[in-house]
Amino acid sequence: MSSGHRKVIKVGILSMGDMGVGIANQDTIDRAKAANVELLSSDFELAKQCPVILSVVPPRDAEATAQRIADALSGGSASHSIFFVDLNAVSPSTSKGMAEMFRRARVPVQFVDGCILGAPPRQRLAAGSKNSDEEPDWIRPNIPISGPHALSSLQNGAELAKVLNLRSISPDIGAASGLKMCFAAMTKGFTALATQSFTTAHRLGVVDELKREMGEIFPNHLTAAERSVPTMPPKAYRWVKEMEEISDTMHEEGGWTKQLFHGIAGVYKEVAEDAVLGKEQIGKRVRGKSIEDVAAAMGEGLERKRKKTE
Repeated sequence: MSSGHRKVIKVGILSMGDMGVGIANQDTIDRAKAANVELLSSDFELAKQCPVILSVVPPRDAEATAQRIADALSGGSASHSIFFVDLNAVSPSTSKGMAEMFRRARVPVQFVDGCILGAPPRQRLAAGSKNSDEEPDWIRPNIPISGPHALSSLQNGAELAKVLNLRSISPDIGAASGLKMCFAAMTKGFTALATQSFTTAHRLGVVDELKREMGEIFPNHLTAAERSVPTMPPKAYRWVKEMEEISDTMHEEGGWTKQLFHGIAGVYKEVAEDAVLGKEQIGKRVRGKSIEDVAAAMGEGLERKRKKTE
């Protein structure tokens, strides 16, 4: 593909959604069409057309997704080397395992370990502009990457890296995924603690008092909880595996035991399996749109579960 005299790099994305992740097949197709994304018929066709492939899937699907591309290339008919950029929330050991899988498969893949830090990309008008017809710019998440391979070896690869907001932090595979695990441990770990605390406060009848005391003593914590907890229910099913990957990271890389983040995974599993909040989807929210309603719904769900076991 070309635009004037400048070659345009065609980038493949495995899975589409709020951050590249589809909630269901039809929802994935609808999102892709709305974003003017070309849908291809097979993994082989994706690998054939795209020198760069970004993998953005639920953590539980990361390894299987990498294997799909290895299988698609295993016939040896690829005409070019492919940069496979894994941007999933997985542990360094999982990331290293995927890189080794490609090496053993002897396919023309240059594996890049990466992660996404921040909210999904969104458009905004150029600073100071009030004209909605002007070309928008983008608010982008940070995407640290690591490993020995650089997109700059591609023609216009350095420009692509700039557009995607990629930043190399280490020549070692595992550094970027490890950074994600440490970052998410604090952000999503806090969200789980807030969910559990507000749910328990709801059942005790002291939610308003909890908010009052936090607002007075820890106002920034309250603001963060009110922002993060309501957006969590549609993502809880993905975060179960992510917390397990964090648990592995803290154990394998940090020397800690696994109990803490296995427990936090259990919080998200309760939300994901809840009869009410477990049905929530991004862009189609019904319940849990405030921290109080998340607490109420979870309190009701846990009470129903308790009665079933009595």
